Order: sequence, then structure tokens, then C-alpha cells
Amino acid sequence: MSSSSPEVATRATREAEPGTASGAPVESDLGWALGVVFRRYAKAAAAALDDIPGGPRGYQVLATTNSEGPKRQLDLAALLGVDRTVMTYLLDDLEKASLVQRQADPADRRARLIVPTEQGLETLCDLERRLATAEQEVLGILDESERSSFRLLLQRVAMRADAIDPLHNACVLADDSVDLADT
Repeated sequence: MSSSSPEVATRATREAEPGTASGAPVESDLGWALGVVFRRYAKAAAAALDDIPGGPRGYQVLATTNSEGPKRQLDLAALLGVDRTVMTYLLDDLEKASLVQRQADPADRRARLIVPTEQGLETLCDLERRLATAEQEVLGILDESERSSFRLLLQRVAMRADAIDPLHNACVLADDSVDLADT
């Protein structure tokens, strides 16, 4: 059994006395593991989404308006944690690409609803296939039941973490000078 096996790492972490270094390999560190998996997935997902206006944000707009129905621009910005000015430019680009359209809101003629176009829905299907391929690349070491368990557990942890410390503005993540502890 190598020193980097999960069994050794778990045992070394459990057996360490309080105030004493465990001697566990870096592979047993949660932060290291999350960082490596996130970095690999972020690269694969960025490549999958590179030709849609706004990249991941453009995908989120298409996915959200498809799954939840038409949304007002400000509601969509709030839901996705995107600054409203940034959302305006993003929607302009998505509209120019014929992926979404702004329609008058029957409940408020001053507001616009964001609706995916037929081309937007076709693009969304293609993007979902590409993201599934990216996910397969990252999680390919796991069998399907392990992937399902991993997704479920990660979702639970993420939802709890977001409830405790929500990200109020996803746009700040695009600024490398921002300290993530301040978000």
C-alpha cells in the first residue's frame, strides 16, 4: 500500500494527536483535492463553453431560462449572482447571437422577459453534451454509482456552504485582485 492511498491518508489523519502534525500526504488534504478537481473541471468546462457569448455565464442564462421559464432581466441577474450592468451586456451578446430574445412582460410593460430562442435551445443541448463529456473526463475514474453519490454529496455540501456564506456577486470572481475571503 503506497503512502498516498486513501486508507493511509485517512488513518494518518485520524491517528494524529491534537497539536501534532499528522504526517498525512498532501493528497489527503481536502483543500488540495478540491482545488485539483476544480481546476481540471474549470479548464474542461471552459473549453466546452468557449464559443458561447459569456462562456459559463451565457450557458447559465440559457440553462436557467430553459429550466425555470422566462425571467425578468433583473431577476435573472439576482438569481445568477451577476451584476445587472454585466447582465445587460451579456444578454446583448446572447441576443446578437440569436440565442435569447427579450419579450415584453405582460405583467409589467416596462420589464422584459428573457426567453431562449429555438437556436438557443439547440445550442443548450449541444453545450450540455459537451459539459457531460468534460465531466466524464474529470470523473471518469469513478463508476456511475460513485459519480451519482459524489454529485449528491457535493451538492449537499455546496448548498450548505452557500447558505452559510453566500456569494452575493459572482462578477467579483472574474477580478483576480479580489480576495475570495471578502466575497
